[in-house]
Amino acid sequence: MFRISVIIPTFNRAHSLPRALHSVLNQTLPPEELIVVDDGSNDNTEALIRETFPQVRYIRQVQQGVSAARNRGIEMAQGDWIALLDSDDEWLPSKLEHQVQLLKKNPEYKVCHTEEIWIRNGVRVNQMNKHKKVGGWIYQQCLPLCAMSPSSIVLHKSLLEDVGNFKEELPACEDYDLWLRICARYPVLYIEQPCIKKYGGHEDQLSQKHWGMDRFRIQALANMLDMNVLNENDEQATRKMLKKKINIFLKGARKHGNDEAVAYYSDVLSRFQLGGKLR
Repeated sequence: MFRISVIIPTFNRAHSLPRALHSVLNQTLPPEELIVVDDGSNDNTEALIRETFPQVRYIRQVQQGVSAARNRGIEMAQGDWIALLDSDDEWLPSKLEHQVQLLKKNPEYKVCHTEEIWIRNGVRVNQMNKHKKVGGWIYQQCLPLCAMSPSSIVLHKSLLEDVGNFKEELPACEDYDLWLRICARYPVLYIEQPCIKKYGGHEDQLSQKHWGMDRFRIQALANMLDMNVLNENDEQATRKMLKKKINIFLKGARKHGNDEAVAYYSDVLSRFQLGGKLR
């Protein structure tokens, strides 16, 4: 039996949230429950949900960030499976049905993601090769960048009990960090058919909010090495990617005259090359 809890974290997105909610409510295979975790919005999000979407389980918290909002939803969820949806994205009608069908055929798998359609500033755009999605043991495909979209994910709660939830200390790349921890231990199922529309180009995206996103990926990669859970090939690939990302970040920091960041990450790189701890 697949009891799916859908979790939508949101902050001041009353303008896009109805699209996300309708896309869940119109699924050909309805979920067990739909949870919205409002991370301290000061727009009309609460009134919108209470007046227009009374079937939604609404949880409000003091603003703590998207990871804390997702974790709160996971904690409150009654289903055995978790499906995530960002409040600016949209599911296609048969998204959950396709995933449940595939998971039933492959009961040894505990996580499934899908292909996606990208919309930027209202226009459909093609993904670059580096964003190509795959299934199976994809840890090394996850190293360069986030290889799975949160809005496409369905995963079993037991995975999170094993690897932990989203890290709330990461202001961005929190999904990159979690997928590394999951994919180092578990294979993933992948649906080649697009099942979500992923919208971008707007100012309130986390990728627009934080400079030097690779610093968060550096932290996630360092954490993976410290955990001692990687096989030899994955560990070597992680070390290679960590060195590459530190050098990329240093190049950008030097270009922008960020002397403090240059000093810190130069020291990190030196300790890493000498085989010492990174923190």
